[in-house]
Amino acid sequence: METRGERMLAMRKARMAAAPPILRGGFRPFFLLGAAWAVVALFVWLTVFFHGLPLPSAFNSLAWHRHEMLFGFVGAVIAGFLLTAIPNWTGRLPIAGAPLAALAGLWLAARIAVLFSAQLGWIVAAVLDVGFYLVFAFIAGREVVAARNRNLPAVGIVLLFGIADAVNYAGAAGLIADADAGVRAGIALVIVLISLIGGRVVPSFTRNWMAKQGFKQGLPGQPTRYDQVAIGVTALAFAGWLLLPDAQVTGWLLAIAAALQFVRLARWSGWRTASDVLVLVLHVGYLWVPVGLALLAASVVGSEIPRTAAIHAFTAGAMATMILAMMTRATLGHTGRALKANAATALAYVLVTLGAIARVIAPFGWLDYTDTLAAAGVLWGLAFVVFVAAYGPIVFRERK
Repeated sequence: METRGERMLAMRKARMAAAPPILRGGFRPFFLLGAAWAVVALFVWLTVFFHGLPLPSAFNSLAWHRHEMLFGFVGAVIAGFLLTAIPNWTGRLPIAGAPLAALAGLWLAARIAVLFSAQLGWIVAAVLDVGFYLVFAFIAGREVVAARNRNLPAVGIVLLFGIADAVNYAGAAGLIADADAGVRAGIALVIVLISLIGGRVVPSFTRNWMAKQGFKQGLPGQPTRYDQVAIGVTALAFAGWLLLPDAQVTGWLLAIAAALQFVRLARWSGWRTASDVLVLVLHVGYLWVPVGLALLAASVVGSEIPRTAAIHAFTAGAMATMILAMMTRATLGHTGRALKANAATALAYVLVTLGAIARVIAPFGWLDYTDTLAAAGVLWGLAFVVFVAAYGPIVFRERK
C-alpha cells in the first residue's frame, strides 16, 4: 500500500511535470519579481523625492522606500534563494506549480497593499505582508524538519525577519516609541544571514574555482571556529545596535565585528579570482559587510561619519551586490547553463557597485548631494534593469 510520504512525493513530481518553467523552482518567479520590484520601487521613490509625487501609502515616502527595498525587494530574493537551496540541503523536491504561484501571488498582493495602504488601511497591508513571511517560514521549516537538516537557523532568521516586518508596521503606525526598530532589526538579520550563508558559499565557490585553475596552495578552507566567532560577534554587535543604538559599547562591538569580518574576507583570497567576475563579485559584495560595520561603528562612537552611509553600505552595497551575485549564479546553474558571466552580467555588477559607492558617499558632502543621489539611483537601478532584461527570458525557458 502506498504511504502518505510516497503520495506526497508523487504529487510533487506531477506538479513539477505539469508546471510551466517559471513555476519549477523558487528562484524563477522570486528573482524576477524581486529584481523588477527593485526597479519599480526605486523609480517611485526617486520620483517622489525629486518631483513630489504623492504616494498613496499610509507610510510616509521615506518609510515606504525603506520598507519596500528591505521587506519587499530583499525579502523576495531571500525567498527565491532559500526555496532553491532547501531542496539541495534536504534532497526533497522543490516547491513548484500552484503552491509556488500562490506564495509568489501573496508576496505581490502585499506589495500592492502596502503601496495603496492609505486606502486599504494598515491592517490589510500588514496581514498580507507579515503573513507572507509566516507562510514562507512554515513551508521552509516543514521541508528542513522533515529532512532533519542542520539549516533550521536559516529558517529561524526568516521567521524573525517577518517579526521585524511587524515591528516596522508598529513603528510606522506610532504604536511603539522607536519607529526605526523594525528596519534596524531587518537589516541586522539580513547581514547576519549573509555572514552565515555567504561564509559557506563564498569560500566554497572560490576554492572550487581555484582548484580548477590549478592553484595548489592558499585555497580557502572549510569554516572554522574563527568564522563562528566572527558571526557571533557580528550578531552581538547588531543586538546592541537594535537595543542600544547610540551606546559606546555598541560602537566598539561593531568595530570589533568589522575587524573580524575584514580578516575573515581576507582569508578567502578573493584577489586571486580577478579573472572570473562571477567569483570575484562574491568577494566584492561581502566586502561591504565589514565596510558597513566599520562605518556604523564610527558613527556610533561619535565621529562625523553619517549613519546613513553605513546603512546604505549594508543595503545598496552588501545586500544588493550579494543578491545580484547569487541571482546570476543560481539562475545559470539551475537552468543548466555554463557558470560564466557574459557582458550583461559583468555590466550589472559594475553598475550596482558604482551605484552603491555613489549612495554611500552622497551624505559626506564631497559632491553635490542631489546630483550624487540621482546618479546613485540611476546606476543602481540600471543594474537590476540589466538583470531583468538578460535573465528574465531564461527563467521562462526549459532547463538546458
